[in-house]
Amino acid sequence: QVQLVESGGGLVQAGGSLRLSCAANGSINSINSMAWYRQAPGKQRELVAIITNGGTTNYADSVKGRFTISRDNVKNTMYLQMASLKPEDTAVYYCYALIRNALFGVTGRWGQGTQVTVSS
Repeated sequence: QVQLVESGGGLVQAGGSLRLSCAANGSINSINSMAWYRQAPGKQRELVAIITNGGTTNYADSVKGRFTISRDNVKNTMYLQMASLKPEDTAVYYCYALIRNALFGVTGRWGQGTQVTVSS
C-alpha cells in the first residue's frame, strides 16, 4: 500500500509563512512528478505547483514569487514553502504524486489534504 501523508498546515496571519510537507510511504519503486493542489470553499481544485523527478518546477501565476516547491528524492518527500501569504491562499492543500511500484505500475495518489487558513 502506498500513502501520501501531509503535514504543516495551520492558521497564519496575512504576510506570514508556512511550510507544507508530503511524505510518500509504502512500497515505492520510484516517484515521477509531484504536485500541490488546493481547493477553496465553493471552488474547483486548482494546481498550485508541480515538480518533476529531475527538479523542474512550474507554478500557478497566483503564487509565483511567493511559493517554492521542492523535493527530497531520498526521503520521498515533497515540500511547499509559502511566504507572503494572502487571505485568498486559504484552502485545503493536497499533494499528488505519480508513483511506480511493482504491483500496480504507475498510479496517481492523493494525500488527505491539510487546511491552510490566512487571516487578514
